[in-house]
Amino acid sequence: MKKIFLLLILSLAILIADESLSIKSYKSIVKHPEKALIALNSGKNIAAISYGVRPYYLLNQLEDSPLKEKLLACQNTTPHRSDFSIAHRGAPLQFPEHTKESYMAAIHMGAGIHECDVTFTKDKKLVCRHSQCDLHQTTDILLTPLAEKCSEAFHPYNATTDTSAYAKCCTSDITLEEFYTLKGKMDASNPKASNIHEFVDATPDFRTDLYANDGATLMSHQDSIALFQHYALKMTPEIKSPSVTMPFDHFSQHDYIDALVQEYYNAGVDTNDIFIQSFNLSDLVYLIKKYPALAKNAIYLQEEFDKDYTKDIKRLSEIKNAGVTTIAPPIWALLSLDTDGKLQSSLYTKALKAKGFKIITWSIERSKITPQTQGGWYYQSVSKTVTKNSDIYKVLSTLDKEVGVSGVFSDWPATTTFYYNCMHPQ
Repeated sequence: MKKIFLLLILSLAILIADESLSIKSYKSIVKHPEKALIALNSGKNIAAISYGVRPYYLLNQLEDSPLKEKLLACQNTTPHRSDFSIAHRGAPLQFPEHTKESYMAAIHMGAGIHECDVTFTKDKKLVCRHSQCDLHQTTDILLTPLAEKCSEAFHPYNATTDTSAYAKCCTSDITLEEFYTLKGKMDASNPKASNIHEFVDATPDFRTDLYANDGATLMSHQDSIALFQHYALKMTPEIKSPSVTMPFDHFSQHDYIDALVQEYYNAGVDTNDIFIQSFNLSDLVYLIKKYPALAKNAIYLQEEFDKDYTKDIKRLSEIKNAGVTTIAPPIWALLSLDTDGKLQSSLYTKALKAKGFKIITWSIERSKITPQTQGGWYYQSVSKTVTKNSDIYKVLSTLDKEVGVSGVFSDWPATTTFYYNCMHPQ
């Protein structure tokens, strides 16, 4: 009786704290009151979680199989947040990446870990952008007076020389105050553009401008931390390789890393909730030596590989000796096809597991998948089998059960969250 009374009091308190709570989320509180109590005591909100329609749309397209039967049986289950589901720049399949709107979409899709790719402005303030010099593709800067401050002005397509249209606008061209005046848009540019509007208005057909028409809110690194803390979420910042010459106005790469780390310490984020990434091993070595408590969850991102992985496998000992415990290759490097065309672990996966590395991968729902596109860059090793969007479930199943990844970056986290909750019910 006492337990029921306490549960009712707790539920009422949480409903008052977050009036947007859904019925499904309320049922989750009833089932897991200890998690809700932790969030309430720490002043955090519990975001309503919904899979939306896409996971079921993909499921209906999947051919009949034991995998489909299992997933179909999970359609009416309560959504839960999952650390297996890592939001890649928010939810950029449909929302402008690294914006508040994109982050909020990913939060409501149940992603447990959220990413801010960290770069810096002219006044050395940290902001969330995938690349230091992508503002011409990811914001409206070329349509504003700030276009005059871009590193390279817009140049239209030259048909005579077949030279692509281009521009180069960097966060380091403007101050944080100026950065905040911009609006996010879907990441794209038109290489055949004859004018700025054609250059900017170039969203790929497998994405949408539906949630970008009013512009989206850009975020500083501190903003992202505050947002993720508000919902008691884990964070995975990426240390970027700056596009400008370093040091930048006496601001070195190590200064930049120190500034990034300090913003987490200033905010009081638990080091267990931070998963810092980098494609640069030397950045991680610096992090491991100077911030060992923070670096225990550090992720070494990998992108380029030899055709047969020979050199890559030999290098694993060096990476291990540097103190790295988690490696994140792209999806295609972890998968191969057997003689029947079925998905299986790659040679590189087997080498990673033999060395005892924890494995994370990227990025599901990042590319257009059709028989013609053959899945694009992300599925290049298994393009003969991954030919339609519903094959994402086959990929997730193989990554989960065969490769044994601990997390998957996704441009639409709901699909990954739904899959994992179904296969690993709480």
